[in-house]
Formats: sequence, structure tokens, C-alpha cells
Amino acid sequence: MKFLYTLGLLAPLAAAKVSYDGYKAFSIDAGKDHDAVDTILKDLKFVSLSCESNHQTLEVAIAPESLEAFEALDLNVTVISEDLGAEFAVEGEFEDYDPPMRLSAALAALPDISYFNSYHTFDQHLQFLTDLRASFPSNSEVFTAGTSVENRAIRGIHLWGSAGKGKKPAIVWHGTVHAREWISAPTVEYLTYKIIDGYQKNDATIRATLDNYDIYVLPIVNPDGFVYTTTNDRLWRKNRQRRSGQSCVGTDVNRNWPYQWNIPGGSSTHPCDETYRGLAAGDTPENRVLVNHTRTIAESTGIKFYVDWHSYSQLILLPYGYSCSASASNINKQMSLAGGVARAIQGVNGLRFQYGPTCTTIYQTAGGSNDWVQDVGKAELAWAFELRPASASAGGFTVPPSNIVPSGEEIWAGMKYLFANF
Repeated sequence: MKFLYTLGLLAPLAAAKVSYDGYKAFSIDAGKDHDAVDTILKDLKFVSLSCESNHQTLEVAIAPESLEAFEALDLNVTVISEDLGAEFAVEGEFEDYDPPMRLSAALAALPDISYFNSYHTFDQHLQFLTDLRASFPSNSEVFTAGTSVENRAIRGIHLWGSAGKGKKPAIVWHGTVHAREWISAPTVEYLTYKIIDGYQKNDATIRATLDNYDIYVLPIVNPDGFVYTTTNDRLWRKNRQRRSGQSCVGTDVNRNWPYQWNIPGGSSTHPCDETYRGLAAGDTPENRVLVNHTRTIAESTGIKFYVDWHSYSQLILLPYGYSCSASASNINKQMSLAGGVARAIQGVNGLRFQYGPTCTTIYQTAGGSNDWVQDVGKAELAWAFELRPASASAGGFTVPPSNIVPSGEEIWAGMKYLFANF
């Protein structure tokens, strides 16, 4: 099922920030008749908290003015939030970020770990990459892969080891393709921080990893959408592309990759839907940037390991998304490694991450990143992670900043397991 994101229809005209105060969130037991529930809800003001699913529950937040009408429908529901706006308030204000002191003209200290105590603005994320590079000047560079539809930088950091840059197979990480998934950027930044810190402290696993692989990290690949979540609508998902003749804004960049793009059921052709795939494969500026950058790496050194970082659900998703019957040629190896990663993650904070092929584990997707990277980019491992929490009832997209470091720590344990067992 693909819900219309009803608030998104008004977003281009709205000057004020969207308020979710008083929105009540529900999990609806829809059985297999999702379309019937969609029809029932179409006249209400609501926002979907789950885009599509092969499960029997749907998660929605109902506006205060539609609550009475919704409750009169007498659906089989469970309340998962009494007030969505109050939960967003828990995320707190963006805190100031002070760049680290310089140790010399050429070298700066690593940014302070307190960076991960709060969420940050887009500009602060860019500054953090600059500061990471300053702390690791001989083995890193900040790069701009391209620009978004609103001309913001799609920026990343490239790390390498003793062989020099661009000499080894690549590890490539993308974050925040879906704008409202705030926990993904600081988590992938935490991993990057730990790689640099570990290399400088002669951690054997990290030294071996960086000496044998180039690492490319792009924490925010949908910058316009992310900025929009900080200024206008906390639950915005897509990019901010406007198309002639369409009233709704935005395309799902992760349904726009030019591979298995138009598979029925894996995306939406409706511009107002959260999983709108665009008019043609690869027709978003952001996707063109990501495809070109990833292709260049794949053709130059090859890709060992790719991850598209998302939230939420606590999942490790392997190829394929476009088909529930097709299997990657090395799926047994991928499943074995994913199982080890899941166990390592659980060993930190006790959180269970399920793992398996995307289509059979969560739902069908078409035009997704890891399918492209697996088959076109010829990566050995091409995954997507859905980070904490496990469900909307556990917070969903609303992850308190106190969870940033725990998220980073558990995923770091998973990555160290993988690095040691490639």
C-alpha cells in the first residue's frame, strides 16, 4: 500500500513550519486489504509513518481535526503515540558545534565526541566532514560528488591507508537518502570517526581495513530534503524536485536508480506518493550524482562493500529488492556475513537486527540503490541497513539524541566484525 502524503500537497505554498502537535499515531491491523483501508482514510488528514509493507499493519498519524472521524471508523488499531509533536520535541534543539583545536598548522585534533550528543544542521554536518579531514590530512580528502536540485553540495569524505588514495577496492556508504531518517547521518559519521580514531591508534582490524580498502562516506545524499525537515516538515521523505504539470513535490531518490526501475509493485507512478519513482529512471539530479560517482569507483577499483543507511526497523537488507525470487550469486556468503554482523550488533545493546533479501524481509522495491550497486556496479556486498528503533511504537523516525552514540556503538561492532571477516 502506498499512502498519499497529504501534508506534502500543501508544502510548496506553506511558509510556516508544519506542526505535528496533537497528531495521534496508530498501528492499523489491515490484514491483506490495504487498498480498502486506503480508501477509507482518503478523506482524512493524516501522514503515513510506513510507506509500504508486505506486513498486515499500517502506521499512520492522524491530525487532531480528523481524530473523531478516524475513531468512528472503528478499525482494529493500537495507539503508538498520543502526540507526535511532543515526541519530536524530545529530539531537542540543534546545538552549536565548535570545530576542534589545531595541533599544528597542518593537523587538527579529532572533533570532540560530544558532537554526537545532539542532532545538527546541514552546514554543521559539512563542517564536521571538514574537521575529520583536518584530523587525518595525509589519508583523507573531502569531495563534492555533485549538487542537488536546489544546488546544495552532495559531499563526502574519502579515506585511504598506506597504499595511497584510489588504489584499493572501495567501501561506499550513503546516508539520508530519505530526509526524515535523521539517525542515519550521525550514525555513519560516528563510524567514520571510529575508523580514523582506530587507524591513528593502530587498531589492527582498522589498520588492515584501511590499508586494503578505500572508504567513501556520503552522510547526506538528499541535502534538500534533509534541510526541509529541519526548517519546514520533520516528516518529509523525498527530494525537493518540482516537475512541470505536477502539484506534488519530490521524487524518492531510492526508487530512481536506473536498474529494474519500472518493476510493478516496487514503486509508485503517482507524484504525491512517498515512493514516487519519477518520470524516467535516473531523472533526479541526486540520483545522477550518485550513479556517476558510484560508477566511477566501480570501474576504477571495484566495490567490495556498499551500504545505504536508513531508519527504522532494525534490519540488514541484502539483494534483491526488485524480486522475491531472484537471488544474488553469492547470497549464501552475504547471508552468513549478515548473520555475524547481526550477532555483533546484538552483543552491544541487546538489539536484534533481522537480515535477509530486501523483497522477502521487508517489501518489494524497484529502482533501489543496492540492487544497482550489486548488479551494475558489480559489488561483492551491496546492503541497506534500517537502523534503530524496531518499530513506530518504539519511536519510529523520532530517535532522541541520546540514542545517537548507542546506535553508533552497536553498528560499529557490526562493521568491525565485517571488516575482520571479509
